[in-house]
Amino acid sequence: MTYKPTIGLEVHAELKTFSKMFCGCKNEPHASEVNANICPVCMAHPGTLPVPNEEAIKMVLTFGQAVGATPATYSEFDRKNYFYPDITKAYQISQYAFPFLSGGSLEGVELTRVHLEEDTARSQHDKGSESLVDFNRAGVPLMELVTEPVVHDAATAGRFAKELQLLLRTLNISDANMERGEMRVEANISVSKVEGELGTKVEVKNLNSFKSVEGAIDYEIARQIELLENGQSIQQETRGWDEVKLKTFTQRTKETAKDYRYFPDPDIPKISVEGHPEFSAPILSEKMPILPSKKRELYKNLGLTSDVLEVIISNTELDSFTLKLVESKGLSADEFKLAANYITSDIVSVLASGDRKIEDIKVKHFVELIKMLSNGEIGSRVAKDLLPDLFGSEDSPKEIATTRGLLQVSDESSLQPIIDTIISDNPEVVEQLRSGKEASVQFLVGQGMKLTKGAANPGLLKKMFLDSVK
Repeated sequence: MTYKPTIGLEVHAELKTFSKMFCGCKNEPHASEVNANICPVCMAHPGTLPVPNEEAIKMVLTFGQAVGATPATYSEFDRKNYFYPDITKAYQISQYAFPFLSGGSLEGVELTRVHLEEDTARSQHDKGSESLVDFNRAGVPLMELVTEPVVHDAATAGRFAKELQLLLRTLNISDANMERGEMRVEANISVSKVEGELGTKVEVKNLNSFKSVEGAIDYEIARQIELLENGQSIQQETRGWDEVKLKTFTQRTKETAKDYRYFPDPDIPKISVEGHPEFSAPILSEKMPILPSKKRELYKNLGLTSDVLEVIISNTELDSFTLKLVESKGLSADEFKLAANYITSDIVSVLASGDRKIEDIKVKHFVELIKMLSNGEIGSRVAKDLLPDLFGSEDSPKEIATTRGLLQVSDESSLQPIIDTIISDNPEVVEQLRSGKEASVQFLVGQGMKLTKGAANPGLLKKMFLDSVK
């Protein structure tokens, strides 16, 4: 029999609220000045009282609507007790028995629960022989999602993490940048030969890229199978992932819920989710954006390929611009497909320069550019040249093209002098064309496009060259 891996995922995502989870400090964990956004609540001074952030709760409940989870009627915060240098009060305010959400699914993976807690501070170990702690991150709202143990391979886990990041960004509740620690994935992995029976679970902590998620899972599956094949046992433990050696390593023996001694936080009142007007489903639905699954369906029906539509929906700026393009109803189906190709190639190139934003280009100007290209008023070379100039411009593409003399020339009398000049300057190529080497005409057409700065009709140029050398 072969071994069957079983994987459950736990994901932490920092929420984009203005203030922290239990105090009024600014939610800016990456502030350049250490310990700039802290207060007595963050530092757990005696006598301080935490107050839950209503906006963070709304964000979690909105997420629940998006994944079809069941919201709690009643919830409470608990104290999760453990000592670590980056938790000054020796406990974390989290949730245990009564999370805000239960059930739901995403990317075909069933969810167990979603709850809210506070993030810890950040320890720094690069300051000589001592370790320092920055409390800017302490108390940042943290959404924790736990899946059912229904994942059986690394690729599925990677797809789930990518779709979760996309959903968090679509809902605008988290930037979810893994490299900055705004979304952290932990994988609980076991292997077993016995159908329906789970092996000993090993947790791999703080995976900060999709590549690391898949690499750590694949490595850990292979490591556990090798141990069992050699007659050894698996120890329940927490392991880390070495990005350089591409292997997991032991960190500590795995704690259980009993070790954390959970109990309800006596300083925070119980929360009636069902009775709170701001937490009602109709209120939360009002600001629900189009979800990724619906966008895929929309773009697919408009003729976009999977590769193109994934590029668009995975980029917030491109996605917002494309949706406005759809809403404008200014393009036919074929024109929309053409527009999507320009968005995922030429617009991406313009934005890559870093000094322009997509909101700098007017949707109506982009629509006009695509229509001019589709109608043959300009060629693709001119369209590509015009596009960067539309950013920040009040002039339409037709006005710019007219001023620069870039509208496509389809008048034979205007092109004939250019044809004659090119034929005169390239006798060898002309002779090759006369001898039957038709590929030579492309060189001549290229020269014509160059002399006209892309304004000539390339099809007409080709016809005139072929007629002229007969």
